[in-house]
Amino acid sequence: MNGGVHIARALARHGVQHIFTLCGGHISPILTESRKAGISIIDVRDEKNAVFAADAVARMTGVPGVAAVTAGPGVTNTLTALYNAYMAETPLLLLGGAAATVLKGRGSLQDIEQLPIVRPMVKEAVRVTRVRELGPTLERLLHVAMEGRRGPVFCEVPVDVLYDEELVREWYEKEAGGGKGIAGTAINLYLKQHLFRQFRGSDRLHEGALKAVDPMEPQAADVDKIATMLREARQPVLVAGSQVLALPREADDLAVAVRRMGIPTWLGGMARGLLGADCPIQLRHKRSKALRESDCVIVAGFPLDFRMGYGMKINRAAELVVINRDPDWLTRNRRPSLAVHADPGRSLQALAQASPDSSRWSGWLEALRSRDDARDEEIAAKAREDNGYINPLDLAIQIEERLADDSVLVVDGGDFVASCSYVVKPRRPLSWLDPGVFGTLGVGGGFAAGAALVRPNAEVWLLYGDGASAFSLAEIDTFVRHGLKVIAVIGTDGAWGQIARDQVKILGDDVGTVLRRTDYQIVGEGYGARGFLLTDRSKIGETLDAAREAAKEGPVVINAWLGQSDFREGSLSM
Repeated sequence: MNGGVHIARALARHGVQHIFTLCGGHISPILTESRKAGISIIDVRDEKNAVFAADAVARMTGVPGVAAVTAGPGVTNTLTALYNAYMAETPLLLLGGAAATVLKGRGSLQDIEQLPIVRPMVKEAVRVTRVRELGPTLERLLHVAMEGRRGPVFCEVPVDVLYDEELVREWYEKEAGGGKGIAGTAINLYLKQHLFRQFRGSDRLHEGALKAVDPMEPQAADVDKIATMLREARQPVLVAGSQVLALPREADDLAVAVRRMGIPTWLGGMARGLLGADCPIQLRHKRSKALRESDCVIVAGFPLDFRMGYGMKINRAAELVVINRDPDWLTRNRRPSLAVHADPGRSLQALAQASPDSSRWSGWLEALRSRDDARDEEIAAKAREDNGYINPLDLAIQIEERLADDSVLVVDGGDFVASCSYVVKPRRPLSWLDPGVFGTLGVGGGFAAGAALVRPNAEVWLLYGDGASAFSLAEIDTFVRHGLKVIAVIGTDGAWGQIARDQVKILGDDVGTVLRRTDYQIVGEGYGARGFLLTDRSKIGETLDAAREAAKEGPVVINAWLGQSDFREGSLSM
């Protein structure tokens, strides 16, 4: 059996259903043998989007995502997506092709030292040089990806470990050149010994028991301490981040637990949608103000990074609880009253069993809801302003009105996407995909492909900024070829809007921020999608309705020309 069989077997044992790839001779046996094993092979147009797609699958299912790319530039093209997954704590496996073991360092095609480049981007990076080691190595790496602070892993697989022994033997004999004499005899002997070591035991598949992943249960004493803090609190706040859904299969139980606690809650990252669209304890605006006023703050699965003002926006007199899978984030930037090294989702479920009656916080919650309602009214008024073409807030509101209960939202961009985030509400858990803390542009095409495969019957909305869309618009071709029914909405303002607005104001120069109002709908049509141009605000509703209907047959691209907006003035991120 060749190495592709061993890899396919290991992935199937872990429940992997999809491999994302861009083909290359170095990795072909992985693809052919995995397809024989019933694993779907999804080929994309750019290697980074293979990793982004694997990332999306892992986030939504809890099963490690898998991408396979060819050697050299195939691997280096994935680096941004790989580190985005590392920062987002997404468990995925990247399989990278490599030069033949006996040709390493001799100048063969696409031969570079990949491990030193990749290691800083992943939890672990290894190279396998013997066929029989593929199964146990991959199973160990998949466990590493899932345990503790989750993240990506990398396995380099040389081409001669993947193909059949007979074919590899022919390659070796050809490279040896049929040399005679002492030198030729020595080379042939070395190659025979090398082949023996490389393929010995390759006829036996690894059948060891899969190692269970520790769910990282909280200590009962820590849960009791938090419950005591809540009993004494008058104005508690819960901030929940992506890590609360590290165990996606428990999403519904977690949602029940959070509702039962009744703590005013802000959700971020993948946690958005956990409580549905209109849960009364979920707040969307004025989080910083609430943190300054609260007397008990629980930060679950959300680092005290720039998004949380490095912890400095939290009331210094408040009891602060930080729950995180990553021990480094328990005390970074601010030392909490209680640091809990455990799975945040499991911790909140345990806390719900011990939490006090939430009715004591009703006045506090009512005050917070009033602020939220007032902010929504401000946004609605802003959406009614006529700014030339399409008001981005008006477009976002009309998208929000049409979102189906099974919809998935993928966001990729700056100003337009951030404006939408004030308005659109994921309808259910695991239905919001953003890049995460690394803030990477270009996730859209890959994320949408992964989401559409995980939820084939759902409406998948891909909200693009026009700048961000160019990073992955070619994946429309992938959507068409693989029957993925994605609705891509491109907010076109002809600029890198989030940067331009404040750069011009601060520095008086728009250099590097100006784009064209490109005919993205025609680009989409060229790739096989249905295209719509939207320039008239009175046509927003009918265009969205027509696009949703067209998406029943295949992918759609809406090119929405946005007018100028000062809604997010002062939001330059650095």
